[in-house]
Amino acid sequence: MSKIIKKRLSDLGYNFIATDQDGGEYRYRNQQFKSEGSFRQLTAEEIRILERNDNYSSNWADVWVTDKFLPEQIQHSKFYGMVRIGDMENVYLDFRDLRLPCGIYHATVISCDFGHTVAVHHVRYISHFIVGNDVILANISEMETSSTAKFGNGILKHGDVEERRIRLELCNENGGRAVLPFDGMQAGDVFLWSRYRDDAELQAQFQYITEQPFSPEHGFYSEIGDRSVIKNTHTIKDVKIGTDAYIKGVNKLKNLTINSSEESFTQIGEGCELVNGIIGYGCRIFYGVKAVRFILSSNSQLKYGARLINSFLGDNSTISCCEVLNSLIFPAHEQHHNNSFLCAALVKGQSNMAAGATVGSNHNSRAADGEIVAGRGFWPGLCVSLKHNSRFASYTLIVKGDFLHELDIKFPFCLVSNEVDTNRLVILPGYWFLYNMYALMRNTSKFQARDKRKFKNQYIEYDVLAPDTVNEMFDALTEIERAVGMAFSQKGMSRQEMIDLGRALLQSDESLTEHPILLDNVEFSKRKVLLAKPRESYQVYQRMIRYYGTLELIKALEESDFESVSTQLQSIVLERVAFDNVGGQLIPADKLNHLLDELRAQRIDSWADVHSHYHEWSRSYPSDRFAHAMVSLADIKQRQLHTWDSLFIRELLMEALATRTWICAEIERARSKDYQNPFKQMIYGSYEEMEEVVGRLVDNDFINKEKQALQEFESVVNAVINKL
Repeated sequence: MSKIIKKRLSDLGYNFIATDQDGGEYRYRNQQFKSEGSFRQLTAEEIRILERNDNYSSNWADVWVTDKFLPEQIQHSKFYGMVRIGDMENVYLDFRDLRLPCGIYHATVISCDFGHTVAVHHVRYISHFIVGNDVILANISEMETSSTAKFGNGILKHGDVEERRIRLELCNENGGRAVLPFDGMQAGDVFLWSRYRDDAELQAQFQYITEQPFSPEHGFYSEIGDRSVIKNTHTIKDVKIGTDAYIKGVNKLKNLTINSSEESFTQIGEGCELVNGIIGYGCRIFYGVKAVRFILSSNSQLKYGARLINSFLGDNSTISCCEVLNSLIFPAHEQHHNNSFLCAALVKGQSNMAAGATVGSNHNSRAADGEIVAGRGFWPGLCVSLKHNSRFASYTLIVKGDFLHELDIKFPFCLVSNEVDTNRLVILPGYWFLYNMYALMRNTSKFQARDKRKFKNQYIEYDVLAPDTVNEMFDALTEIERAVGMAFSQKGMSRQEMIDLGRALLQSDESLTEHPILLDNVEFSKRKVLLAKPRESYQVYQRMIRYYGTLELIKALEESDFESVSTQLQSIVLERVAFDNVGGQLIPADKLNHLLDELRAQRIDSWADVHSHYHEWSRSYPSDRFAHAMVSLADIKQRQLHTWDSLFIRELLMEALATRTWICAEIERARSKDYQNPFKQMIYGSYEEMEEVVGRLVDNDFINKEKQALQEFESVVNAVINKL
């Protein structure tokens, strides 16, 4: 039964919070309302004009205005409680052909503050809002604020019970990795908090530094920033909206912080319903989106009926038409097909969900969905169905099919497929390098171009060759060696003996087709898992590691002379460091562990301090990457850094130039296959018509840029060689 309470009309607009607290009922309101104007009460003549224009107030003495008040521009409106109205002008505000005169028309206003030159038209109910300067509010059914408003943050107010706290239940469906959302939360924050669940000290400190900046007091008003426009909207409750936002045709906005600025303005469009969330700067949300308990990071998009629930979506991402539940997604994620589904997953960015891909909600146990962890570049193909729990190395591409068992894929840049006729799982390591260089190398420039952050104080790694993927390639080399050695092993061999045998066979010219090369601990099933093209993948992994390391060496030699670089090499610790992908930022494991120790010891007591570490690590990342690259190069070449002479470095440079030439040729070859395939040509009347429709290969912008980059790289290599 609905509980309707009757109170005296004269109390409407008052007693939002208890008046006996310090500062009275308007303590926090006065802190929030930063008007430069000097307010006064109405004159008798102004009240007469207001009433003549069909306006009403239960207490005109509590309506405050400035000396630039135009009572003629207040019409057909009602005022309850204390209302402050900023400077008014005899002007109209024009926004995208919506032209409305300054003033308040056909509105019911309860205890609100208005900045200068606002246009408020047909707002049927607005209660406890602070409205900025030059704001347009038009045709809105209901705008209200509760005294316990939290604006999407996972905090509690005095008197709240724990059950009312907003949590994001990420990475699985049972809530075991839930975190408390807060304005300014980054993907790295969520990642760290959602891990280490057995560390009570660390978990307690995460909650403490989250709650610390927020007041548990009641009485904060909703806010609408300067130059924002809201029109044709139904319900807005407990919101904090930044400047320059544009909101139109929305069904419901409740318990939200919507960040927006003049440089990175946020837009929310028709039919959306957003509840319990934080929205970053420069976001676009349109056409029937439903989002509940969520964080949408800056410059991301939700469109066309997308559903985002109990999830965190990283910067520069797009989700359209589909459903994402209980997931933590790092920056640069793409998912825009109506029938794709993602649930209970940690996806580490630069990912793409194809149509029909269903990751999760299979309930292959007696409990809720477990977890899927996928490295960056994750790409489940058309109609892929995956089971929990599974784990995937970076840049894993999965071929169309149902994968009925849990998977642990340790090979980066690989292709995973079902061999239906033999009922085998087939793993092809290094697939992207061997067969689709065009798509792979285009990723780096594509994601860099899509990074629209105005303030790039955190280094997000987009390069396909980076410390995380290189470390994975080293691990994959060992897995390939062990698999080959196991296939040719003799009874009683130890694991290390099999690895040594496999390495010798892979480095020889001996055929490996005598025995099928099988993998273990890849799929939780009894069927066989075949390792395809072991020698080719082994060699391409080694080649790309050498290329990665030499590229960093070339950068150093460009900036300095050989003697200085040699001195720098001597100072590098001869140990390949592990890196963690923390929200898209690659961080050396020892630095991350130090941060966690500082948190446990309570020497770091704010998220701002944590973020300052992110920024410092971003500044030091180039040197960390250089050191990692040099150790990787020494490891793969089996030659210690102190022995590198000019002749050895010259060989490295020439090999890097050959590799860059090969990459450029492979990029063009991969794309040219679409022009040579007769089945692709058959729908066109002629080859010329195909070129007219899809564009000419010689005009391909990416290929031409790569050719130009190859010429520039050759010049750089020659210049560096001349310095040796």
